[in-house]
Amino acid sequence: MSDDHDETLRALAELPTMAHPAPSPDGEEVALYYDVDGRNELYLLDPDTGDLTRWSDGQVPKDARHGFAWDADGDRVLFHLDEAGDEQNDVHAIDRDGDTEVVIEHDGQVTLQSVGDDGETLLYGSNHGGQMNVYRHDLPTGETTRLTDHDRAVWTAELSPDCDRFAFMTNASADYDNADVFVADVDGSNRRNLGIGETGAESAPADWHPDGDALLVSDNTPDRSRCGVYDLDTDEVRWYGAGEYEETPAFFLPDGDRFLTTRSRDAEEVPVVYDVGSGEGRVLDLPGGVASLADDTPLADGRVLIRHTTPTRRPELLAYDLDADESETVLEAEYGPFSPADFADAEYLTVESDGVPETPQRAVEHDPYEELEVGAILYDSGERPSPLIVNPHGGPRHRDTLSFGYRTQFLVSRGFSVLQVNYRGSTGRGREFVEALYDDWGGAEQGDVATAAEHVLAEYDWLDDDRVVVYGGSYGGYSANWQLVQYPDLYDAGIAWVGVSDLFDMAENTMPHFRSELMVKYLGEPDENADVYEERSPVTHAANLDAPLLIVHGVNDPRVPVSQARLLRDALVEAGFEAGEDFEYEELGEEGHGSSDIADKLRSLELLDDFLDRRVGTAEAGIVAGDD
Repeated sequence: MSDDHDETLRALAELPTMAHPAPSPDGEEVALYYDVDGRNELYLLDPDTGDLTRWSDGQVPKDARHGFAWDADGDRVLFHLDEAGDEQNDVHAIDRDGDTEVVIEHDGQVTLQSVGDDGETLLYGSNHGGQMNVYRHDLPTGETTRLTDHDRAVWTAELSPDCDRFAFMTNASADYDNADVFVADVDGSNRRNLGIGETGAESAPADWHPDGDALLVSDNTPDRSRCGVYDLDTDEVRWYGAGEYEETPAFFLPDGDRFLTTRSRDAEEVPVVYDVGSGEGRVLDLPGGVASLADDTPLADGRVLIRHTTPTRRPELLAYDLDADESETVLEAEYGPFSPADFADAEYLTVESDGVPETPQRAVEHDPYEELEVGAILYDSGERPSPLIVNPHGGPRHRDTLSFGYRTQFLVSRGFSVLQVNYRGSTGRGREFVEALYDDWGGAEQGDVATAAEHVLAEYDWLDDDRVVVYGGSYGGYSANWQLVQYPDLYDAGIAWVGVSDLFDMAENTMPHFRSELMVKYLGEPDENADVYEERSPVTHAANLDAPLLIVHGVNDPRVPVSQARLLRDALVEAGFEAGEDFEYEELGEEGHGSSDIADKLRSLELLDDFLDRRVGTAEAGIVAGDD
């Protein structure tokens, strides 16, 4: 492999990445995670000058997966800290002198939910008592009080402006698919269900009105998620938008007269501002791609922060003037030896799928499902003929968008074209599209993935149908495993990264809130639906493997435990496959469910590169670091 080859790999892994930008309470500064100095650190950005000042020196986590929050005075930042990627976070605080202290310490996972404007009250979620519930922490006394005690996970706890009440989302109904918005006093008493939407739909709180008399909420009763303002005095809700697109509410502006939301549109995301009184909304004037609202606090001059990216442009931070409809870049993206012109752009396309591809089904035979239009994104490497990597997303409640991905651009640099499929079950298309995956993992959604792959292989004659690889992580790793045992005739190699392989073991050993809100919500209780759990587990059909497989897993993964990789490895050996020959196995120490750390990213790209080069063959064409 050439020096240019290796330099490109390293340069892509080392591209600096920002995460979780958040204006200070007074709007004069922006805190963000950034690894521009080679490790994730906390920085302060002056939005007027673009100057960056490093705040931390190794105290914050090396992986920027979990965010942080300012305290009410803007003197400290509260951040999550785990051990070697195990996500069993505690909450620490760092002040402007770099001094840190532990604020909240529990067994299990802790997640910051809301920081009170009173400077005294924190709400956080924790599963240390079993299920994920909400706790109140009093900063002056250090006392902690449990506020909720639900069997189902409690999410998105939001303190009212006066810190006397909080809103949260959970399900207390008999319908497992349901989610409701509750409001309670800050001591947990006087809890009431606001009754937003129909039973079986999902509603959630997003923000309190500055006056404390209303809530910004979401609800997917009509199918596509909508935004509403719930009047707590009259118990009436007003809905906004025409319902054409999925919209997710973000926050009220300080005057309370407007609120912001994010609209999903094909594979793009665009912010929308609504006038509370008139109901009128307008899309912000931004280029295509993905424009996400950075935080719920505007800058001191009233502008809002937006993180913008496209397939060829790395994320940059914009300040948007809502009155003038103008934006200014306050933090430019770093490109290292590259430029946007070096990266492959993406084509958005749609495919009609009934969930049953032409490729034979070797594990489970399905009759055709309802035919749906499935969205997909294709990156052309320019290599001719080009091998294809089919890259299903994780989640599964997630979707791929027209945004920059360093792994995707790395694969393109090695000559692979990349196909990403927003199969049924993905977000952005409404409640019915999401619920099409309920009770059917390994069914129509996997047929959608294979059908999309067949479609592009037939439509684009420059794709090499003798070099097709499936690669995914998390639920995408489940997809990779399942594609290889269900449609082995389609693929020539596969890579399962922190992937699910045994549904029984997953339900037993994942975190409690993942068990209830992922496994049971989607597939039912294992003892009641044992046939489905067994039939749709890739380990059950391990003997169907007919292509080299790379299995990679972090040993500290709490979401998809490393037992998932070990069980698949053992099943393959039992089926007569030879480790190192028919499949390859790698456990990553000091890592959990993936990592944003530069060294970890470099290691993961090297593993991918080595496997693909030996098993499929890679090219010297494409992106080359330092190439003019």
